[in-house]
Amino acid sequence: MNYNLNQPGEKQPAKPSTAAQVKKLLALMSGERKVFIFALLAVLLNSTLNLAGPLVVGYTIDHHVQSKQYHMVLVFAGILCAMYLVAFVTSYLQTRLMGGIGQRILFNTRNALFQKLQELPVAFFNQNKAGDLISRINNDTDKLNLFLSQSLMQFVSSIFLMTGASIFLLSINFRLGTTALAPAVLLFILTRAVSPWIRKRNAVNLQTVGGMSAEIQESLNNFKVIVAFNRKDYFRQRFEEVNQQNYTTAIRAGVANTIFIPVYGLMAHMGQLLVLAFGIYFITTGAFTVGLLISFLSYVNSFYNPLRQLAAVWTNFQLAMAGWDRISQILSLETDLVTIGEAVETTSPAVISFQNVSFGYPNGKEVLHHVSFTLEKGKTYALVGPTGGGKTTTASLIARLYDPITGVVLLDGKDIRSYGAAERTKKIGFILQDPFLFTGTVRENILYGNEQYRNFSNEQLTQLLKEENLGGLLQQFEAGLDTAVQSGGESISLGQKQLVAFIRAVLRKPDLLILDEASANIDTMTEQLLEGILKKLPGETTRVIIAHRLNTIENADEIFFVNSGEITRAGSFQHAMDLLLHGKRES
Repeated sequence: MNYNLNQPGEKQPAKPSTAAQVKKLLALMSGERKVFIFALLAVLLNSTLNLAGPLVVGYTIDHHVQSKQYHMVLVFAGILCAMYLVAFVTSYLQTRLMGGIGQRILFNTRNALFQKLQELPVAFFNQNKAGDLISRINNDTDKLNLFLSQSLMQFVSSIFLMTGASIFLLSINFRLGTTALAPAVLLFILTRAVSPWIRKRNAVNLQTVGGMSAEIQESLNNFKVIVAFNRKDYFRQRFEEVNQQNYTTAIRAGVANTIFIPVYGLMAHMGQLLVLAFGIYFITTGAFTVGLLISFLSYVNSFYNPLRQLAAVWTNFQLAMAGWDRISQILSLETDLVTIGEAVETTSPAVISFQNVSFGYPNGKEVLHHVSFTLEKGKTYALVGPTGGGKTTTASLIARLYDPITGVVLLDGKDIRSYGAAERTKKIGFILQDPFLFTGTVRENILYGNEQYRNFSNEQLTQLLKEENLGGLLQQFEAGLDTAVQSGGESISLGQKQLVAFIRAVLRKPDLLILDEASANIDTMTEQLLEGILKKLPGETTRVIIAHRLNTIENADEIFFVNSGEITRAGSFQHAMDLLLHGKRES
């Protein structure tokens, strides 16, 4: 399946419609329904009080200012002061409530994203850069949070104010009201037409932000190589390219985001001029009073000022929806490594059986062609072959990091797809050539994914390692189990990382142990120690060794030669070496 988020293929899930995305967005707020209703009530009360103000002012002018009833003017001034004070409190309340909603939704969305990433297969991470995924979790979710916590209530408040103001305008004088609202119709048509273009500009900009993040992450991870080859100029050039690309898309997005602001301002001024011109004419004909004209102008401002604010709010909405597009891309993905129903179990001594298996990576050539072989319990097997021949791919299929395109892989006589992830990983241990350790201690990394010994004290765990013949490996660490480990750092050597990965895998006592160049970065003495540990594993444990060192594979019970999409039983050790040399010449 093609999981590339930036270059979707035919099998990529279809992009959700806007309605579907908004529905998912509302689903994120489902847990905040009560708080959101309180915030809406605060906005409604605030808008009502602000809309009532001009009416009170107009009434006071017509009935008390012109008749010089200054006592009543002071009374209504006090009423206005109380109204605006309550409006201030409701404004603060809705800001406080929506700020909390935004932060909680940000928290939940990032959790949902991270959980979804954990559900996706290895193929997804092979096809997408880590920096871009980090940008989606950090940057894009923050755009969504800013809209929800700052702009959403402003958007709702603006809609309430505009709706109320338009009702007052049309009820006071229908002809003058329609004249005042005419420019808004033009704005609605323009906004409807231009919004998709603005959203597209923002989406492209967010994509380049993700690309720049990916480039920085990749360059920093490989900085030692850059320094070793004295290619800092190449690093600078690559960064300048992605930075320039991001700058260009940011400028375009900025222009798109601000295009409405001057237009909205112009239409607001046009509405005010039309009302002022026709209002003065109605006053001269006796159809209008000065107080009503002042109230009318206030309602025009109450309509167009929120409309101008909507220009900025609409920009934030488009930016949030562009971010939501990128977020929902991940949330809508489903792993293709599904667990099927209970499979029919066959009676077989094989722990692993490949039956007519073919496999190829997305947009790449087929790596294995109709391969069939079996691995029996308790034996040691070696996979040899030239670089790129398919050895690691075969091991990955055994561990179900991928599923074959055709054929089936059986684990203990059952389709490997019928096993749940926990049951499968308990049966199969995998030691990678380039092991990854988490920041923490050696103890924490050894017990990663192993709940059985999580509550053991250091003394109990040390004793357990000695009983499992792993105590000698622990002596390679200066502070033992408390040795600090930094992910991507130099707190321990690559060889020591492989030792931790070895201990972690062996301690789980898997039925099948895969070692992919597990001794590539350790010295000869430690390698001999590892071989001794492997020999002392339970008799039913099957070992699959991928190695280039001859002494690592010469004691294997059976050797398979992997090359050109085929897996061949090599027979004797010498025959395997002949095939390996022949395969290298051909490649």
